[in-house]
Amino acid sequence: MAKPTLKKVLKIILPLALGVFLMYYSIARMSSVERADMWDAIVTASPIPIAISLVLSILSHLSRAYRWNFMLVPMGYRPKVLNNFLAVMIGYFANTFVLRSGEVLRGVALSKAEGIPFEKTFGTIVSERVADLVMLLLVIGLGILLQTDEAYTYLSTKINPLTSVLTLGGLIIAGIIGLRILKLSNHPFVVKVRNFGLGVLEGIKSILHMKKNAAFVFHTIFIWAMYFSMFLVITYCVPSLLDAPLSVSLIAFIVGAFAMSATNSGMGIYPLAMGATFAYFGYEGGELFGWIIWGSQTIFNIIFGGACALFMPWYNRTQKIV
Repeated sequence: MAKPTLKKVLKIILPLALGVFLMYYSIARMSSVERADMWDAIVTASPIPIAISLVLSILSHLSRAYRWNFMLVPMGYRPKVLNNFLAVMIGYFANTFVLRSGEVLRGVALSKAEGIPFEKTFGTIVSERVADLVMLLLVIGLGILLQTDEAYTYLSTKINPLTSVLTLGGLIIAGIIGLRILKLSNHPFVVKVRNFGLGVLEGIKSILHMKKNAAFVFHTIFIWAMYFSMFLVITYCVPSLLDAPLSVSLIAFIVGAFAMSATNSGMGIYPLAMGATFAYFGYEGGELFGWIIWGSQTIFNIIFGGACALFMPWYNRTQKIV
């Protein structure tokens, strides 16, 4: 009984501890002059791009809240979009402190407010994540397409043709063997992976067969367009990044998406990832950029998301009284 409890505690503490350590590392490796310059650049950054970025993030959250009903209405539930929005913000608030807890709390919040069974609210959130995964893969594909020349130059200088052919052949063979194992094996881990893959496919099919699937796809694209726009507008706070082409910013955005899932809302790792990515393409100021966008979004999610967590029960009590 103690082992599962310890495992749960470690799942909460370790990502948070890693985030705190990376924040310390990011700051500690700077000289006192560099730290002073960084802080001065943050506090003197133009508030207009930051405000625009926050507005764009709110638009993405509103769109996500509205999109949620496309999956709930066919099941016979029609929750208020405001409740959807409040639940979404509670999810972002929770993710700041406990990694990946936001999806669960978001489902619980809407379930309590609207009387919808939790398994149904959570099931729709899983389907949403499938759509977001597909969008992320499409964005990655676009990023690779826009950086084809860079990738070709890197591969041509680092890898010889024979190695490339052998590697590709090995990957194909490994893929075929892996698919056979996934299909035939009864090992618990393999079964878990297989069920996850089948669940993803089922989620995609449910989206395609949705009555308002075109509207769902539109909102999904709109959400990700807002994500990238709120990312891009922060470059106006860092003059050294204004000359970076769109393709470089897109690659940084993709790296940032993975960094956000490594620790609590990207704590510590996000600024480091931005600094490393922009530096790879020859642009300075990436770490400053990362601190500004991560800091502004995190502060917003804590303050506004926390306010939503307090407001939602009160709002729904008053609605029942009326």
